[in-house]
Amino acid sequence: MKRLKRNFDGLLLAVALSVGAVAPTVLSGCAQAASAPVGGYTIVKTYPHDPTAFTEGLFYRDGFLYESTGLNGRSLIRKVNLQTGFSEAERIVDSRYFGEGIVDWGKRLYELTWTNEVGFIYDIDTFEKIGEFSYPGEGWALTRDDKQLYMSDGTSFIRFLDPQTLKETGRVEVTDHGVPVRNLNELEYVKGELLANIWQTTRIARIDPKTGNVVGWIELAGLVKEAGASAKGDDVLNGIAYDAAGDRLFVTGKLWPKLFEIKLAPAK
Repeated sequence: MKRLKRNFDGLLLAVALSVGAVAPTVLSGCAQAASAPVGGYTIVKTYPHDPTAFTEGLFYRDGFLYESTGLNGRSLIRKVNLQTGFSEAERIVDSRYFGEGIVDWGKRLYELTWTNEVGFIYDIDTFEKIGEFSYPGEGWALTRDDKQLYMSDGTSFIRFLDPQTLKETGRVEVTDHGVPVRNLNELEYVKGELLANIWQTTRIARIDPKTGNVVGWIELAGLVKEAGASAKGDDVLNGIAYDAAGDRLFVTGKLWPKLFEIKLAPAK
């Protein structure tokens, strides 16, 4: 499972980014210096979140959160009431598949799977499965702007997908001053930037999608304690959603009992 496959690599990255509180670092084979500025946050509001949810994908639409969870036999997609944390509708994913990231496009919801090289297409109102699509390699996360989809696969690359055909149209490598940033996980498009959780760390990378350059980091280590999580096992930071109309940013983690609305603080 993903939680074990790259555990050692993820542990090294977590240590490297932790050290980055003094001198930010990223990992690509070995730790190297990086110098993108590191910003913080303030908590605006706290909401309940299902503590059994192994969160893989998250987005906000029309007043609700849409969430996908992972693990074989426990993967599902659901529509969640933000205020209560309760599921309004859900669909269980076949136990053969480890569910991954999701994104909406019109009346459709697209979902990735981790290692099966297949994704699913659902009617976003009914969650009825209406199709499938394929892609090479692993699937980790999806987000979009108003023209294309963005996909992460656990490497340092972001793929661009045509939202109609779901075929890859290009890709960009994410780097911090020339150093590749690997383990790109959950994604969200916010005000012209891609926000990306870095697997098994407490940081979110702010990425220029045109160049792949990391323009800044968001350090969220303080949320681990606020959420009552350890962030030493599976309960790592993962899940970003943005309410564009209300300019609200939400973050959570795998198996976290809380979801936070945060306001970003400028880098010092």
